[in-house]
Amino acid sequence: MSDTLLLDERIEIIERGYEFLLAYAAQGRQEERGTELRQRLSQMHDALSSMEGALRAGFAGADPRLGIEDFLATVERDVAAARGAIGVVLGRARIPSLLVDNLNANVHLRALLTDVFLIEQALKSPVAAA
Repeated sequence: MSDTLLLDERIEIIERGYEFLLAYAAQGRQEERGTELRQRLSQMHDALSSMEGALRAGFAGADPRLGIEDFLATVERDVAAARGAIGVVLGRARIPSLLVDNLNANVHLRALLTDVFLIEQALKSPVAAA
C-alpha cells in the first residue's frame, strides 16, 4: 500500500496523525485500548515507508543549483528517524499518554513535521523560471 501513496497523501496522513497524537497525549491514559491510536501510528509508519521516491518525484526537474537535493537528503534522514521513533512506540504492549507525549516532543518527529509543512506549501507554489 505505502509504495503507491502520493506525496500529498502521505503528508495528509502524517499531519492528521500528529493532530491525533496531540489529543491522545492530553488524555492521561494508561493504555490505548478503545482508541484508534495504534491504527493512526501504523498509518503514519506506513506513510513514511518508501517516502523517498514520493519526495523526489515531487521535486523532479528542480534546478540543482538551488540545493534542493541537500534538503531532500535531510528530509529523508528525518523520515527514517521519525519512522523509527514511531516504531519504538508501536513496539510497546500498551501505549500510555506519557509515551505519546514524549513521541510528540521528539526532535525527529518535529523536524519531519516542519519539513512536510514546508514541502506542502512549496509544492502549491509555481516553480520559478530558470
